[in-house]
Amino acid sequence: MTSASSPRLRVLLADDHVVLRQGLRAILQQEGFRVVGEAPDGHTAIKMCIILQPEIAILDLGMPLLNGIDAAREIRKSSPNTKIILLTMYADELCVLAALRAGITGYVLKNNAFSNLTRAIDAVSRGETYLSPAVAGTVVNAYLSGATPPPGNPLSDRERQVLQLIAEGSNMKQVGATLGISGKTADTHRGRIMHKLRIISTAGLVRYALKHGLIIEPSPGPADTQGDSGWH
Repeated sequence: MTSASSPRLRVLLADDHVVLRQGLRAILQQEGFRVVGEAPDGHTAIKMCIILQPEIAILDLGMPLLNGIDAAREIRKSSPNTKIILLTMYADELCVLAALRAGITGYVLKNNAFSNLTRAIDAVSRGETYLSPAVAGTVVNAYLSGATPPPGNPLSDRERQVLQLIAEGSNMKQVGATLGISGKTADTHRGRIMHKLRIISTAGLVRYALKHGLIIEPSPGPADTQGDSGWH
């Protein structure tokens, strides 16, 4: 919890479910943090971080228009002073390692987000890394068991972002708009992905990428994006 004499940490929330954002905002404000904005997707979160420059950004892993890990990569480039915490239901070591490689320093499971989030914020604001206890155990166990690492990802970060958006149902024009490139360039990336993976159908690309952990599985069910979001 922030002390009365210290400046309140400025926090951005990014999740495609309004009800969860509202619950997190209420808890954070009660603990003395200042929620300066809310974003319903990864693309908006990146833009808001550039404008607001919050000390902390809390990102949902399964957001549309760039998942939390891809959004984190872009935020680390455009807002390097912003510390990032990932909220997710996934506790497997592949997701955790991908998050850490993207520059995320807090990894909190959604099933205990309300109890662990303030501790995560306090830790990352001090320059530490915070992992939910269950996640830390999973990573340590994987290391101790000598688990074989997955095969290398043949795709560049940009190609993987394109593939993630394709998996979410975006067409090439929408992919381009989200990533700030032309639809033609997005289509070129798709062609390179198909060539690298030796797969000629979009459905086949998505199946392969999900099976081999090249992308994050899109969130199930419709997003609850209607409601209060934006700057506070």
